[in-house]
Amino acid sequence: MRLCETWRLCVKPGEMPIFEAMQSVNVSGILVENSVITSEFLQREVIVDFFLPKNVTDPSTMSLLLINDGQNMTELGLETVLSNLYSSNSISPLLCAAVHTNKDRKREYGIAGEPDYLGRGDKADLYTRFIIEELIPFIHASYAVEGFKEKSMAGFSLGGLTALDIVWNHPAEFSKAGVFSGSLWWRKVDQEHEHYNDDLHRLMHQQIRKGNFRPGLKFFFQCGNMDESLDRNNNGIIDSIDDTLDLVRELKEKGYDENEHIFYLEMPDGKHDIPTWALAMPIFLRWGWGS
Repeated sequence: MRLCETWRLCVKPGEMPIFEAMQSVNVSGILVENSVITSEFLQREVIVDFFLPKNVTDPSTMSLLLINDGQNMTELGLETVLSNLYSSNSISPLLCAAVHTNKDRKREYGIAGEPDYLGRGDKADLYTRFIIEELIPFIHASYAVEGFKEKSMAGFSLGGLTALDIVWNHPAEFSKAGVFSGSLWWRKVDQEHEHYNDDLHRLMHQQIRKGNFRPGLKFFFQCGNMDESLDRNNNGIIDSIDDTLDLVRELKEKGYDENEHIFYLEMPDGKHDIPTWALAMPIFLRWGWGS
């Protein structure tokens, strides 16, 4: 592990930042349950996989983490990751709800109410309503939990952008956003257009710039140096890292502290793939729910 700036943490695959172990959290294992929710907003059945910590003595200590692209959690090995973290008393009890997507992924994911220049993300507002008005009430009813200690959301690539959009716009509901290789390039003007401007046309950056400081929010960003090869401004830094660092700067301009509210994980050999995100997941979970 090496610190590359006050808030930039660079980790090679296989390395792990040092986090102190917690006192016993009394979790004896994980129960994985599968549910199908009929969504009126999305007009489809949504599969959700639940990773429930066993034998939690005090449900009020349990947090909720919603994860986009839940269909990839078997390949990512989320059950094993959680089991290992509980075994080492590294995180507090966490109910994970992994939401599967379908063929409409590029329509349901994105920025709610603001499709990109190709019209993608036109159902993102409906997906947001599904999360807030259907999924969370379903979880409360199904698991008889009146209130979680906190609720957070995470995702990968376009799912990471979506998680950030939902958390940012619902600060009373969520406290943390986990963005793995986020599609923060999402824009309203094609980058090949003669009038395209990074400073004006990246949708999430504009949202944060025009928004207000939301007390209590925290942000985890992960990027890999091999996430892509594009470098639209020819500055020697790939676009995914540029887009992420630019967004971090927008957050800092809003008043978020680079040490208290923002965690940036840059993986030198990290790619835009599930194996890379699997390596980053324990770091994210320890950051969010460790000691």
